[in-house]
Amino acid sequence: MPIFLWNHLGVNFKDLIPKTPVKLEDLSGKVIAIDAYNTIYQFLSIIRQPDGTPLKDSSGKITSHLSGLFYRTSNLVEMGLKPVFVFDGKSPELKAAEVQRRRQIKAEAMIKYAKAQESGDKEKMRLYASVATTMKDYMVPESKQVLDLMGLPWIEAPSEGEAQAAYLNKKGDADYCASQDYDSLLFGAPKLLRNVTISGRRRRGKTFVEVVPEVVELRKALSECDLSYEQLIDVGILIGTDFNPEGIDGIGPKTALKLIKQHNNLEAALPYIKNATFPCELQLIRQEFLNPKTTDNYTLNWKDPNEQGLIDFMCGEKEFGEERIKKSIERMTAGSKKAKSKTSLEKWFG
Repeated sequence: MPIFLWNHLGVNFKDLIPKTPVKLEDLSGKVIAIDAYNTIYQFLSIIRQPDGTPLKDSSGKITSHLSGLFYRTSNLVEMGLKPVFVFDGKSPELKAAEVQRRRQIKAEAMIKYAKAQESGDKEKMRLYASVATTMKDYMVPESKQVLDLMGLPWIEAPSEGEAQAAYLNKKGDADYCASQDYDSLLFGAPKLLRNVTISGRRRRGKTFVEVVPEVVELRKALSECDLSYEQLIDVGILIGTDFNPEGIDGIGPKTALKLIKQHNNLEAALPYIKNATFPCELQLIRQEFLNPKTTDNYTLNWKDPNEQGLIDFMCGEKEFGEERIKKSIERMTAGSKKAKSKTSLEKWFG
């Protein structure tokens, strides 16, 4: 089972869209708008003990999200990147079916985890524990607190976080929109950056794979697929998005692409699909991608990390090792200066 399938499925463009590997260190000075919920779920999924147990403090509260957010984000800052995290607001009504689907998958995974625990199968315990990952009420406020202490900006989106991140990218306030979901392209992100917080050697089942950061450029993708932006959205709806997770039964990515190219749009293609039913919310789904709820009410400022504040919270309250926290803060500070220097030079010579 691929990592994160159960939490943020999104549209399945994996085999259709061209991707270009990139080295994160080559993005020094670039602003990266990161889908916060998507990223926190990643941390909760992969930062676990061999039996699937997440990291916890002595009170029993999970700290995997803080470990990932602090250490992996500090690595980005050390390389000179300028991250801004975008948190989800109110979920669109059209997403209700997808939210329910995810809950059902998690509930089933919890049952399977209990069975694996009874048999002592640690590999299956880890797998099903990852699938059953849920966001606790305290995790988002804690995440925002850590980001504040790290001196990093965050934005509360009015609705979908990745729609707001894509909006920052479209406006030019961010150089990239970072998410695992290809839905960012349907929201119009010019440059989607994938694997930004999970690059490196990662476990997949019984084996390990090298996860490489990659860039997907919307203009290049449209050109190579010979589609308009609106047609790409129709391809996505045929396959299935967060707003219509089941898509059209029996239609995969390649067939969906072929149908839209042949018939121009979804309405014209549907009569040629056996037993296809017209999605009654089709226009609403399109509008969620074409005109999502976003806000201009944000300010992007990157500050030096609050060393004492981080030590008090991460070490004093959450029981992380002080020496490692301090070293990460030192590297962050150096990386932040590097990014500021590079940005200043680009403005001067630009």
